[in-house]
Parts: sequence; structure tokens; C-alpha cells
Amino acid sequence: MRYLIAGLGNIGAEYATTRHNIGFMALDHIAEKHKFDFESSRHSFHAELKYKSHKLHFIKPTTYMNLSGKAIRYWLNEKNIPIDNLLVITDDIALPFAKTRVKPGGSHGGHNGLKNIEEYLEDRNYPRLRIGVGDNYSKGQQVQYVLSPFNKEEEKELPFLVQRVSDIVFSFVDIGIERTMNFFN
Repeated sequence: MRYLIAGLGNIGAEYATTRHNIGFMALDHIAEKHKFDFESSRHSFHAELKYKSHKLHFIKPTTYMNLSGKAIRYWLNEKNIPIDNLLVITDDIALPFAKTRVKPGGSHGGHNGLKNIEEYLEDRNYPRLRIGVGDNYSKGQQVQYVLSPFNKEEEKELPFLVQRVSDIVFSFVDIGIERTMNFFN
């Protein structure tokens, strides 16, 4: 079976350590742990990993967060991967920092990256892993908040958080979305 694991974020050094890039950070952790590298490819940085009897395709879209759907649709079509074998990893301000939530589908909840994916796929029922980045910002400061770096306390927790995300990704591949939700939500 083939899977597409899409970590959302924005390209560029100025975004590398921001809350909005937690999806990129999680995939970088997986790449380091499993010793593979991303290569620049169509609409994304792309990598492959053979895992058990599966082929996992990891992408970090280069289309920027708000246009992630273009890259995801391209790779689903290019590798002939069914939408049920897609897992989108993204930040979520509606969840407390470091809380994770796996779902088989649902609303974009105002997240422009998820909204764009929904538009490109013409479907809102695709698996996603939302990672809480908290909501410690003043009214009207949401964009500045998600594009700012994690604070010192949060930075200490990031290694544990990205490891948890890695565990969720491989659980999703091993046992599916429903059982993964039971274990991790």
C-alpha cells in the first residue's frame, strides 16, 4: 500500500521555527530518525520510505501553507494514492500546546491550509493530525502568533511532541485511522 504523509508549513528560513511549521518539523524528525532526505520536487520537498510492506511518500509543500491543496492533489494523483491513505499534519490554535488530535475528516475550522486542501480535493473527509500550538495571542494577532517562534518552555517540549507525531504517523499506517484515534486521542 502507498501512503501520502503531508506536513504543512511555509518554506524559507524565516518560517523554519514558527508554530505554523510544526508539520514540517514533524516530518524532519521522521526523516532524521529513519535516515532519509527530502529532495526538491514538483510543488514539494518529497521523500520516500519503504516501511514494512508499505511505501510512504512524505511531502512538505513548497506552495506555502495557504495553497497546500495543489501539492497534495498532485502527489495523490501522481502516486495513485487513495484519499483514505492521506494524512495531513498541521498546526491548530484551537488546541492547547502539544495536544494532538487525529480525525478521519471534518471542517477546516478556519485554517486556510486545510480550507485549500478541501477545495482542491473537493472533499473534506481526509485524515488529518492536528497539533495544538495554543492560542496565547491578543485579538487581531492570530497571524503574527502562528508565524512566531515557539517560546522557551514550548521549545523544551518540541522533541517529545514531534516524537509523538511520528508515533501517530506510523500507527496510522500500521492500524488505520480509527484505531489510531482510539490510542492517541
